[in-house]
Amino acid sequence: MSETSTEHPLAPAWLRAPEDPATLDPAVFTSQYTRDAAGCVTVDSVPVTELAERFGSPSYVVSEATFRARARSFREAFEVALRPLGVDVAVYYASKALLNTAVAGWAVAEGLNVDTASGGELAVALAAGVPGERIALHGNNKSAEELSLALRSGVGRIVVDSLAEIELLAGLAREHGLRAPVMIRVTPGVHASTHEFIATAHEDQKFGLSLNAAADGEDSPALQAVAACLDAAAALELRGLHCHIGSQIFAAEGFGQAAQRVLELRETVARRWELVLPEIDLGGGHGVAYTAADSPRDVAAIAADLAPLLAAAFEASELPVPHLSFEPGRFIAGPSGCTVYTVGTVKTVTVSPGVQRRYVSVDGGMSDNARPVLYDADYTAVLANRVSEAAPVLSRVVGKHCESGDVVVKDVYLPGDVRAGDLLVVPVTGAYCWSLASNYNWLPRPGIVAVDPSGRAHEIVRRESVTDLLARDTGAPRP
Repeated sequence: MSETSTEHPLAPAWLRAPEDPATLDPAVFTSQYTRDAAGCVTVDSVPVTELAERFGSPSYVVSEATFRARARSFREAFEVALRPLGVDVAVYYASKALLNTAVAGWAVAEGLNVDTASGGELAVALAAGVPGERIALHGNNKSAEELSLALRSGVGRIVVDSLAEIELLAGLAREHGLRAPVMIRVTPGVHASTHEFIATAHEDQKFGLSLNAAADGEDSPALQAVAACLDAAAALELRGLHCHIGSQIFAAEGFGQAAQRVLELRETVARRWELVLPEIDLGGGHGVAYTAADSPRDVAAIAADLAPLLAAAFEASELPVPHLSFEPGRFIAGPSGCTVYTVGTVKTVTVSPGVQRRYVSVDGGMSDNARPVLYDADYTAVLANRVSEAAPVLSRVVGKHCESGDVVVKDVYLPGDVRAGDLLVVPVTGAYCWSLASNYNWLPRPGIVAVDPSGRAHEIVRRESVTDLLARDTGAPRP
């Protein structure tokens, strides 16, 4: 069977051989990408050949303009859609997707707050100059040190995740002579349509406190948490309720269901304790397109779809509408970034009689993008340093690590003459790639190169070297 056939037996059903392999699919290659007159892919007009020569390969490349535009569009879309409901909206950038001081600064400049999930992320946000009151701290196992840093820094909300944490935080707040602003993370029991490892609102997982009553008839863990916070009211200021149903979600219905269940809990709290909780956070998880198989909706459409679902939930309640907040991360950072790789070994293997696959090895892999291994995530790639007239060949882009599962792009059609020294660009790697990067096989982690709106490229996180890695190895005397 021809390698150029759309019926290649190894290709997934959604993948088609392109008529022109040089085409940049606008579904995944957003507006920062073009090809110049020489056929080279550019990021905000800077050729990737120049980026690779100046900053090395592999490199993460982030478009500041795209990041900021996506942050701004998310905030404005939800403000516009929910304003008729009388809702004030705040947006927290979920910094676990991609964080450094430059990125935190971009988010705040576009009117967003910053959500952190560890003491390290909190320290970066503070180093970026983010005011404490515009920072949230998450985590299912926060240490006393992390909570103390949050208290000293005046963070605007600490999202408590267990009864034990409530007790720990209350004690620390008393020691510091402070009253900690808290929200309670609950699991609303919504089963989002996504990979099981990034679905976070079902019962059988580590996050949050269940809304379901205990088997012995006791209050649900969520209600027990409310009671514990109110018992420690001198040390804890209970602001509201928080939930997060998962990641890479395309439909609004799950968010609407979660809102309804959280608002029902708010009603119960009001009836039992005569307390109207002023804030609800519906988390993040809005999906993006990694390949042609994905079909995410425009953020304005997402917000417009959610508005009537929220309106119905508010109408069923006798309480004032709460202040709402959302936590996008991947939606903002993912399409803003790409990874530039250099091709090394290229080989063709026979999978079965008459059926072949091309393996294209690059100079990175699972150490700079763990998502294919963790979540079976799909990506795409293009030949980036030139345009080829060769017929497209079904290929698998793989890394250089000692793992057969070290796959960057499982299935993609690349020109048949891809060779050592060529550059590939893998788009939509701005979220959860640098954040999850490792030094497996002692590979130094790539740097992050930002291209600013004026077209100037500069490192915002420098590339690691082997010297950096050895500097941490104290097991042997230095010559």
